[in-house]
Amino acid sequence: MNFIEGPRVITEGELHANNITRYHVTRFYREQITNSGYYDQLKYIVEPSFEEFDSPGDLDTSGEHDNTVAPGLQHKYTQTGLLLVTDRCASYCRYCFRKRIVGRDSDEIAPDFVQLAQYIAGRPEITNVLLSGGDPFVLSTAKLDKILDHLLPISHLHSIRFGTKAVAYEPRRFEDSALPAMFQRIHEAGKTAVIVTHFDHIGEISVDAERNIRSLRAQGVQFLNQSVLLAKVNDDPEILAATFAKCHQIGIRPYYLFQGRPVKGASHFQVPLRRGLEIAHGINQRLSGIEKTFKYIMSHYTGKIEILDLGADDRVYMRYHQNKTPEKIGKIFSRPYLEGACWLDDLPER
Repeated sequence: MNFIEGPRVITEGELHANNITRYHVTRFYREQITNSGYYDQLKYIVEPSFEEFDSPGDLDTSGEHDNTVAPGLQHKYTQTGLLLVTDRCASYCRYCFRKRIVGRDSDEIAPDFVQLAQYIAGRPEITNVLLSGGDPFVLSTAKLDKILDHLLPISHLHSIRFGTKAVAYEPRRFEDSALPAMFQRIHEAGKTAVIVTHFDHIGEISVDAERNIRSLRAQGVQFLNQSVLLAKVNDDPEILAATFAKCHQIGIRPYYLFQGRPVKGASHFQVPLRRGLEIAHGINQRLSGIEKTFKYIMSHYTGKIEILDLGADDRVYMRYHQNKTPEKIGKIFSRPYLEGACWLDDLPER
């Protein structure tokens, strides 16, 4: 197997023991990053590294198993149902937080959308669903339409979200002539269609991606973007500010900048919280008011935590952006900072 550092003979057993995903990348993305001028950074997104062998952590950093209410359906936050619709992606990110699922034949993928729709229909507090995985756009539009058959009749659903990196990996997927009719179905059902793109770096935003995003926006599809803060890739306020400014320019609202998770085989991508806050503040200093719409978020087992600042008292100040307990949402709390800490669990509780 070819790694960034060079070729290495590795058995199937070693791959599984170290939770190392096979190397798989689309021709489009490989050409895009090669010609972007940023190859030395972007290669780490898709090319394996020896660091994956010595990268400790967990395979479920956000408590997904504990919040699974039926196979393929997670209900962690009151208003949102998360559907795992596939275990495949167009390309495999080396920092993926679902390494336990992606690229494998996983039993966590939804086998029965009738059952999931019944659960959602019986809970009027669920106002939106997020189709995730894997990447829903590796499925055919016909397959996505069949999933929507079960979701669109649910009156209390206001929006259907699609979480995808295919806009970066294979943007021509969005030129499918069947897609406009699918999004029109969503609109006619009285719901909002939202695509959550995953651009981590301005070098990923291709001419094809921009053209297709503009076309879909003209059809009424809304766009948000989430990025992950990644060591060696985008841990630079100039790069991320340029990325978010470009997203804003083409009609994508910067939504989340995620703190890298302590995932086994991927924790070497983590950036210390002190540096992360410097980067987040540096991004905001470079953007106009209407462009700085992102939140710097840690997607923790207990909820989505907005990382606010490192105070003069050397404490990290945070607040819950989302939590299973509604009363905790918006509450500010703090922990003493330890140099090199990258995650809430690295900080002492006092």
